Amino acid sequence: MTDVGIVGAGAGAAAAAFVIDGTVPDADVTVLEKSGGLCGRAATRRHDDLTYDYGANYLKSDDDRVVELITETLDDEGLVDVTEPVYTFDADETVSPGRDADEHKWSYRRGLTQVAKRLFGRTDATVHRRTRVETVRRVGDANGGDRWELDDADGETHGPFDVLLLNPPAPQTTELLRTAEWDDPLRETLVEAVGDVAYGSVWTAVLRYPFALDVPYYALVNTDKEHPVGWISREECKAGHVPDGETLLVVQASGAWSTEHYDDDPAENVAALAAHAADIVGDERLADPAWTDHQGWRYALPDEGVDRGPVDSARDAGLFLLGDWVAGEGRLHAAIANGLDVGERVAYGL
Repeated sequence: MTDVGIVGAGAGAAAAAFVIDGTVPDADVTVLEKSGGLCGRAATRRHDDLTYDYGANYLKSDDDRVVELITETLDDEGLVDVTEPVYTFDADETVSPGRDADEHKWSYRRGLTQVAKRLFGRTDATVHRRTRVETVRRVGDANGGDRWELDDADGETHGPFDVLLLNPPAPQTTELLRTAEWDDPLRETLVEAVGDVAYGSVWTAVLRYPFALDVPYYALVNTDKEHPVGWISREECKAGHVPDGETLLVVQASGAWSTEHYDDDPAENVAALAAHAADIVGDERLADPAWTDHQGWRYALPDEGVDRGPVDSARDAGLFLLGDWVAGEGRLHAAIANGLDVGERVAYGL
């Protein structure tokens, strides 16, 4: 029996678990996730008759392996493809056509969390939710080797594991490595490398309206990075997400605005973003939503990837780091592709 521990249940972790479970028959995979959900920032909520993706907005078709995984390997029932294009706007709120008009923009009728749910569902992995890992420890075993143990916030120890995968965002992974009980010079090198990965925050407002918008686009993206709003998308463009005749906007603030206002009163943030959306779209009714929701993502988008040298060296100790920040691109397809890569490396090593 080979024991594999995974911290975090994001899309990368789900993809890695899927590969390991399918290629190493005797692998026993245990996943520890601090929240109650799966798929990390590819998050979905449901409210009454609404379904909405309030973190990552959709899955792009930028990696052939990911496309095959989503459309062929996994059950594609409920997979929806947004056909409306993404338009752009600038600091002056001038809207222009023309970005990503022809590429796939996938979600599911039940939301993007289906990616992780379906991947984990095809494995025998044990997933412990609401389990926050506080301590990572390298321990010796009876055969003279070294393995990994994990202590959670409730004082329970998990493991030992032959292989450990860390999937949290870089700042949280840095803290786990910094406090790890692991007497190896590589630990400090990893702490420095992972700690250098900078993140941008995103504060998101979800706005519901009892009317339909007559616009030709699915979303608007700010291309000059000079506006308080970075992104506006229409969840009604995803089949099954919003009742006919209604509008549900996901308004994501820019990194600078999100950082400045992250801890402000949520109601004030929502009102400000609704007012901005009304100005950008050119419809004053949008300043007064009928219902709202919100979410802040302190560690939303990595600015760049990690130095891969120390990350690759850690494999010799049975330690693997994975996620979009390892891939160097803060997109869902990049996290999945990186998870597939890591899963293959783990399986090959085992």
